[in-house]
Amino acid sequence: MHTSTSPNTSAGPSPTIAVIGAGIVGCCIALALRKRGATVTLIDRQGPAAGCSYGNSGAISESSVAPLAMPGVLASVPKMLLDKDGPLHLPLAYLPTAAPWLARFVLSATPGRVERAAHALAAMHEGAIGKHAALTREVGVPELFLQRGHLHLYRDAAALDDDAAAWRLRERFGFRFERLDRAGIEALEPNVAAHYTAAMYLTDHATILNPARYTQAIADAFVARGGTLVRDDVRGLAHRGTQWTLSGAQDKYTVDHAVVAAGAWSRKLLDPLGISLPLESQRGYHVQFNGTRDVVSRTVVLTDRKIFVTPMEDGLRVGGTVEIAGLTRAPDMRRFDGLAAIARDTFAGLSSATTTSWMGHRPCMPDSVPVVGAARNQPGLWLAVGHGHLGLTDSVNTADRIADAVFA
Repeated sequence: MHTSTSPNTSAGPSPTIAVIGAGIVGCCIALALRKRGATVTLIDRQGPAAGCSYGNSGAISESSVAPLAMPGVLASVPKMLLDKDGPLHLPLAYLPTAAPWLARFVLSATPGRVERAAHALAAMHEGAIGKHAALTREVGVPELFLQRGHLHLYRDAAALDDDAAAWRLRERFGFRFERLDRAGIEALEPNVAAHYTAAMYLTDHATILNPARYTQAIADAFVARGGTLVRDDVRGLAHRGTQWTLSGAQDKYTVDHAVVAAGAWSRKLLDPLGISLPLESQRGYHVQFNGTRDVVSRTVVLTDRKIFVTPMEDGLRVGGTVEIAGLTRAPDMRRFDGLAAIARDTFAGLSSATTTSWMGHRPCMPDSVPVVGAARNQPGLWLAVGHGHLGLTDSVNTADRIADAVFA
């Protein structure tokens, strides 16, 4: 039995806190709480950056205020079921399981709900670029922060105009961008194939060049400040008196507060407590072309394919697709092949490069808005789940919100 004890300070004992999940969100929360004086144990069954914080595309995207469920999304549902190679896919066999989430997703696409989600996302993203720039310096990896903007590519002007609602939404929230023609694309990214002739360029956006190394550096900074990092599989939570007991495969942990930041696996801990969140895994894939990071010089988004192409420290990462297929289904190898084929069709210099591949689980809410804050009717339990495609972007602000609330 591992029981955390609070050190005595002039201001009284500091709280003992367990953070479950050592992805980018959990690591940022643990560091923020430790910096404020809490006695913190960070627990993960695999260690830091083992999931999406390893394989994501590294984008820091403050302007991503448009939720995935936009007006008109219902028309895309039949294609999700029929097109196995499309950027958004739901295997027919998983439909009965996914149906409640999918219904909420469609209901989230009304104009009023989209507006509310956009405001919530804008608040969550606020200042993220500057905060990540500061955090990379604080944890000793400033070389991982690249601020050269994000380039969103479209086949033609008509395709860009079809996406006008999302760009108007960004503009209303104060984000600035430049519209480019083919010559403008070539000036920024000369290796892009000629079939992309229009673009939007968000000039101030940023990229993390190695999300796994960044997450590990945050975990290392947490430990260097006196935090405790434990590899264990937390399988249950129980509230006893004024404390929480976490039951792991290796040990038990008794603390004043527990923070659930376990990504797509969070429901396994929350459902037994009667906390019902409509959380679903949107499985993401990437293919990385080794030793080819200079093919692009910034994050490039192929909007027609819903693919992010990113220069990483050790290669070119091509990531994307949304597959709603649960936590246990094996990866669909066609998706790796499809990503690689699209990349070779779009960028010069990839024909002879070797590749590695990865699939991971993005924890998504139907309205794309994460759940961050106190769990209802569960004193001392805090939630930081459902960040979807934007866990990296929102990790620092999530950590500040949790720390502010715990120490309020």
